[in-house]
Amino acid sequence: MKVVSIIPARYESLRFPAKLMHLLGEKTVILSTYENVVATGLFDEVLVATDSEIIYKEVFDNGGKAVMTKTTHKCGSDRIAEVAEGIDADIVINVQGDEPFVDKDSLKNLIEIFKNDTNQEIALASLMTGLSGNKEIKNPSNVKVIVDLKNFALYFSRSVIPYNRDSDSFNNYYKHIGVYAYRKSALLEFSQQEITPLEAAEKIECIRFLEYGKKLKMVYTDKINFGIDTPEDLQRAQEFIKTRGS
Repeated sequence: MKVVSIIPARYESLRFPAKLMHLLGEKTVILSTYENVVATGLFDEVLVATDSEIIYKEVFDNGGKAVMTKTTHKCGSDRIAEVAEGIDADIVINVQGDEPFVDKDSLKNLIEIFKNDTNQEIALASLMTGLSGNKEIKNPSNVKVIVDLKNFALYFSRSVIPYNRDSDSFNNYYKHIGVYAYRKSALLEFSQQEITPLEAAEKIECIRFLEYGKKLKMVYTDKINFGIDTPEDLQRAQEFIKTRGS
């Protein structure tokens, strides 16, 4: 089974312009993410897929592999599908360019889902972690996911889900981490489908998968994984690096 990771990377961002080119410690966010994924040793190949010459040059000039893509893609999975179509792979792992702290164990557990799926019933898997505290739970930058008893996703939202009518002590709030593991065939099919109404409303691409009636397996991780969506997230990341290095 050949497993590759493709990192979609846009330069523009409505909430945080040029966030991937901001420094995280001594390296840019995109280079930190790329090098972190390569360092896991889990993948036959790691590529950055970008429509930005600035990001392409940043990765290439630092010894990495990058591919230029169309500028018309609406989401990261569409962008990596363009690249995946031309490469030999069974499983494609989409690590978002703004997820510099995704860890080896979490990625390995995603890959294991497919190794153990002998009947090839699972087409897509993703990561989630626990959320606590009203501030984090209510933060729309934290995409929440609710799952069934077998950890298949039921829905994703920037709103608080589930809504707990009876108590403030409900503990089962999960944050979606922007890492997707696709069978290549499912990724290519996904990229050919139209954006769906709920996906368009929430601006969460994996909702498209659910709206077309597909199953999405969620894998729990208790590792520290957080994306960089805002300047506040970048500051938090800078502080995390200092703490980790001390």
